[in-house]
Amino acid sequence: MQFTRKTSYSRNIIGLFIKLILIAVVFIGIIFLLNKLDFPSPKKTIEKIIPNENFKIVK
Repeated sequence: MQFTRKTSYSRNIIGLFIKLILIAVVFIGIIFLLNKLDFPSPKKTIEKIIPNENFKIVK
């Protein structure tokens, strides 16, 4: 008796294609939602004075 193995490559390809499309849609949705967020820019200018003593010359 000989066993035959039935494989369906088209079913695997279709399943993989659907998964890739779903991942792409989720990724594009995340990017779209992040672009919709409006983060306020800082109104106060950040200024820090660094004294010259902290600089070291490296040769």
